[in-house]
Amino acid sequence: MTKKIRSVKQVSKMDSILKCPLCKSSMKVVDFKSLICSQKHTFDFTKQGYVNLMPHPSNSNYNKELFEARHNIIMARNLYDPIHETVTNVIQEYTTTFPHPLMVVDLGCGEGSHLQKIMNRFISTKMVGVGLDISKEGIIMASKRYEKPIWLVGNLAKAPLDDNSFHVILNILSPSNYKEFKRILVQDGLLIKVVPRPNYLKEMRKDLFDHHRKKDYKNDETALLFKRHFHLLDIFNLHYTKTLNKAELKYLVQMTPLAWTADQARIDAYINRDSAEITVDLDILVGVNK
Repeated sequence: MTKKIRSVKQVSKMDSILKCPLCKSSMKVVDFKSLICSQKHTFDFTKQGYVNLMPHPSNSNYNKELFEARHNIIMARNLYDPIHETVTNVIQEYTTTFPHPLMVVDLGCGEGSHLQKIMNRFISTKMVGVGLDISKEGIIMASKRYEKPIWLVGNLAKAPLDDNSFHVILNILSPSNYKEFKRILVQDGLLIKVVPRPNYLKEMRKDLFDHHRKKDYKNDETALLFKRHFHLLDIFNLHYTKTLNKAELKYLVQMTPLAWTADQARIDAYINRDSAEITVDLDILVGVNK
């Protein structure tokens, strides 16, 4: 069975969660090749199995090199495993009374590794995972590597997802749109948002930028905005250090937008050392849709 047919069969069971990005009407899988809405707007499945639900092409600074580096850091180097363990535990704890299948969407999923890692850890097989990102490059990579989730190219600000169609939203180190989050989630559904704390990657930021230009992470406003829209159930702080080798340091720099404004000489000096310690400092905010 090809990836395309496998994806078509999977989406055909769940097409009620989708809505047309052009007219917002419902969509159905037709002829094992396309999603077509009631107004006849048509979106074809690709050979990799994903569907592009962007009304218009979008420009993104997130390229193939960045996503490859991110994949290597997340999947091969396991840098963010504590996130995946904590998020999985939260889902299992707070969704025991939710109906099956448990519908989970990762909004701003990139190349899909966070969602795949969490699905790999989830004990129950009755979870449907959906990954949505505006970057076509990221979704192409996700659909080539991971067959279990449904992969969609789409705009987070105008998500092609139906009202009250998901039990859990994941938003991992990615921008938010709380109006859309509330619309997509069921009543009492969970929003799990991962945000950087001040010491996140502090060693790299110190080396790439002068002190007066050092880019600090401040999430106070993010937490306040979160609590304005969702009832806060819990906050988990993850703080740990890890030593990365030369290859891993290169991947780390390649995957972060911080490098876009850093001096090339500083980047070269940083990635050409044999190893370096980095700090991961994150908050996981858990909220409920009331």
